[in-house]
Amino acid sequence: MKHVVFSLCILFSCVIFAQDKYTIRGTLKDKANGETIIGATVFLKGTSNGAITNEYGFYSLTVAEGDYTVSVSYLGYNTITKTISLTADMTLDFELEESAMSLNEVVITAEESEQIAIRKPQMSVSKLNSGTIKQIPVVMGEVDVLKSIQTLPGVTNNGEGSSGFNVRGGAADQNLVLLDEAIIYNTSHFFGFFSVFNADAIKDIKLYKGDIPANFGGRVSSVLDVRQKDGNSKDFSLNGGVGLISSRLAAEGPVFGDKGSFLIAGRTSYAHLLMKAIDDLKDDKISFYDLNLKTNYQINDNNRIYLSGYFGRDVFNLSTIIENNYGNATGNVRWNHIFNDKLFSNLSLIYSKYDYQIILDFIELDWIADIKNYNLKYDLKYYLNDKINLDFGVSGITYNLNPGEVKPSSESSSINYLKLDDKRAFEGGLYVSAEHEITKNLSAQYGLRFSTFSRLGGQSMTNYVNDQPVVYNPELDIYERGEASDETYYKKGESIKNFSNFEPRLGLSYQLNSNAALKASYTKSSQYLHLLSNTSSVTPLDVWTPSGQYIKPQISNQYAMGYFRKFKNNTYALELETYYKTIDNRIDYIDGSDLIGNNNIETEILNGEARAYGLELLLRKNKGKFTGWFAYTLSKSEQRTLGGKAGGPGINNGNWYNTPYDRTHDISVTGSYKLNDKWNFSSNLIFQTGRPVTYPNGQYNYEGLSVATYANRNEDRLPSYHRLDVSATYKPNRKPDNRWKGEWVFGIYNVYNRKNAASISFNQNDQTGLNEASRISIFGIIPSVAYNFKF
Repeated sequence: MKHVVFSLCILFSCVIFAQDKYTIRGTLKDKANGETIIGATVFLKGTSNGAITNEYGFYSLTVAEGDYTVSVSYLGYNTITKTISLTADMTLDFELEESAMSLNEVVITAEESEQIAIRKPQMSVSKLNSGTIKQIPVVMGEVDVLKSIQTLPGVTNNGEGSSGFNVRGGAADQNLVLLDEAIIYNTSHFFGFFSVFNADAIKDIKLYKGDIPANFGGRVSSVLDVRQKDGNSKDFSLNGGVGLISSRLAAEGPVFGDKGSFLIAGRTSYAHLLMKAIDDLKDDKISFYDLNLKTNYQINDNNRIYLSGYFGRDVFNLSTIIENNYGNATGNVRWNHIFNDKLFSNLSLIYSKYDYQIILDFIELDWIADIKNYNLKYDLKYYLNDKINLDFGVSGITYNLNPGEVKPSSESSSINYLKLDDKRAFEGGLYVSAEHEITKNLSAQYGLRFSTFSRLGGQSMTNYVNDQPVVYNPELDIYERGEASDETYYKKGESIKNFSNFEPRLGLSYQLNSNAALKASYTKSSQYLHLLSNTSSVTPLDVWTPSGQYIKPQISNQYAMGYFRKFKNNTYALELETYYKTIDNRIDYIDGSDLIGNNNIETEILNGEARAYGLELLLRKNKGKFTGWFAYTLSKSEQRTLGGKAGGPGINNGNWYNTPYDRTHDISVTGSYKLNDKWNFSSNLIFQTGRPVTYPNGQYNYEGLSVATYANRNEDRLPSYHRLDVSATYKPNRKPDNRWKGEWVFGIYNVYNRKNAASISFNQNDQTGLNEASRISIFGIIPSVAYNFKF
C-alpha cells in the first residue's frame, strides 16, 4: 500500500507542472429524447487526444492551449464536428442525432471509436446497447439480452431454455450480474426460457470476460453491468410489443419541467390464460411479470439525483402437486456530483433481494428462503491530465442469507417446523486504478483492489473432531460427515472468520499502426459468496452461502493476450484472444451430497481447484446491407479435488476432470440483411460440443434390486448441440411525420427441428427388464410472431 500511495502522490504532483493546459468537459445526450450516451467518443482531430463518456454521459479532456476540431461520434448516430479556440477551461455539451430512426433494438458491438478502441488498453469486453441492428432471433420471438451475449466468443449457456450463462469455463455463480449497480441473483423468468431484462428499459450493457476494472469485485469469472434508461426528457413516449405468450409496455417522459425524466416499463405473460382453455391444465398456472422504474432530477449543473428500481416475480402452480414463486427486488438512490472540470463522483445506496417459496401440496410442506443485501459505494473519477485518468472509491455490502424455513402448510401436515440458521456477512472494498497513455503507441490500465470479508455471528457454529467436517471412510471408500464435538455461539456483529485479499489488475495495449494493436491483461479476483447447487444452472432452489470457517473464498488469476485489427475503413473487424485462468478453493461435492435443508453444509463439500484456457475468435462485418459476426471458441474447463485433510483419493481419484461448463467447440454465426426500407432478415446458427455428464457403466443385483454403478464424474457427454434460427421484420408504409411507428417480427426458432438433448436418463423397462436410455428435449421447431410499436 505504501508503494500505491507513493505512486499516487507522484501522479497528482504532475498537475503542478502542467502549464498552459486547459480542460474541456461536458455531457453527451441523444437529441431526440435527452438520454445520456454511454461510451461515446470525443476526439480532437489531428491529435491522439480523446475521451470516452462514462456511465452518466460525462467526459473530460485536458490538452494544451490552441485551436482544435472536436469530433463527437457514437455508433448509429451522426458525427458532430466543432472548431474551438481553447484559451481557458470550457464546457461543451453535445446532442447527437440518430442516423436512422428505428425501434429500440439490441445491438452487439465491441466498437467504441474507430481511433480510440484500438489504442484503449481494455480487452475481453463485449458491449450491447439500444441501436440500429435487429435483435437476434430467440425462442418464442421474445427479445432476450442474455441469449444475445451467448452468441459471443467465450460465453455459453447452461442448456436449452436456460437464462444462466457461463463465461470462459466458469460457473453461473461466478458471474456478477448488476442492474443499475444492484446485484441480481437469479436472472431467469419462466424457468430459464427468458431473462429478467426487459429490452425496452435497457440502455447499455457491458460484459467483462476478463480485464475486469478494479471498481468491480466479488466474482471470479465475469461482470455483466446492465444500465437502465434514464427516460425521455424531451417528450412523452410509449413503446412496447405484443408476442405469443407475453406483452410489454414502456412509458417515459419529462418531469420537473426540463430538470428530470421518468421511465416505467412493465412486462407480463399470459400463458396461464391459454392454459385455462385446456381442460387438463385449467387449474394450473405459469406466469411471470416484471416492472422497471427510474427517475432523475437535476438540482443544478453539477448535481443530479437518480432513483431506480426493479421488481419481478414468477409463479408456477401445478394443482395438487407443487406451488412455486420466486423473484427479485432492487432499489437504488444515486447522487452524481461534479466537483470541478476534472473530478466526477457518484454516491450510491443500493438494496437487493431475492426470495423464493415452494409449497409441496402432496406432503403439505411450505419452504421459504431469501437473500438480501445493502450496498453503500462511493466512486470518483479524476481526469488528471491528457495522459492519465484516475478511478478510485470505496464500498461496503451487508449480507443476510436465510437458507430456508420449512413449515407445515396445514394443521394436518406431518411436517415438523424447521428453521435453518440465518447467515450474515460484511464485504468491503477499496480500489484505485489509472488509465495511462505511456507513449504514443503504448497505453496501460492498472489498478489495485483491496477486499475484506467478515462472516458474522448471530448463530451457533458446529465444531468437529480434528477440525474435519468431512472424513474419508476407507472401508466403504466414501466420504462422510465428520464427528461433531461441540458448538460455539457467536453474537450478532461478532466476527466468526475474517478474510482479506489484494487484487491487482493490469491491462496493456501496444498500437502497431492505426488499424491494429496487441493487448494483454492480468486480473486477480476474489469471491466470498458461493452458490450451492447440484445442477449446472441457476434454479429457484439454489442456496447461497458465505465463506467461513470451513469454506474458503475463491481466488482467480486470469491471463489474456489478444490481437485486434480493423479492415477497409472499419467495415470488418477481427478480435483474436487467448486466455488462461486458475481458480483456487472451488467448492466440489462429495458423492451423494445433500444440499437442501442442511444446516451444516460444510459436511457435504470439499475444496478443490479449477482451471480454464482457450482461444476466442470474433470476426465482424460492421457496414453495408449485410452485417453480422462469426464467433468461435476453442476451450477447456477442468477441476481437481484432492482429499486434503479429509484424506482419501478425492474426487475422481484426485485427477483433473471436465467441469459441467466445458465446451470444446462453440461456434456462432449471426447475420442481418436489409433488403429495403420495409424488410430486414436475420439468422443465427449455433453449434456447441455437448456438455459433460456422468453415465452409468454397469449394474449389480442386491436382494432382487438392480443397482447401477457409475463412471468417473463428467466422463461422458451429451450429443452435440446445434440449431438454426431465422426471423424477418416488416415495417409497413408510414408517413414521415406520423409519430406511431410499428413493425411485425416473424421468426422460426430451430428451423430444422433438431431434438437437442437437455438430459439423458437411464432406467429399466418394467415389462422387458431391459435397460434403456431416454432423451429429454425441451424445444423443437417454434414459429413466432410479434408486433412492436413506438409512439
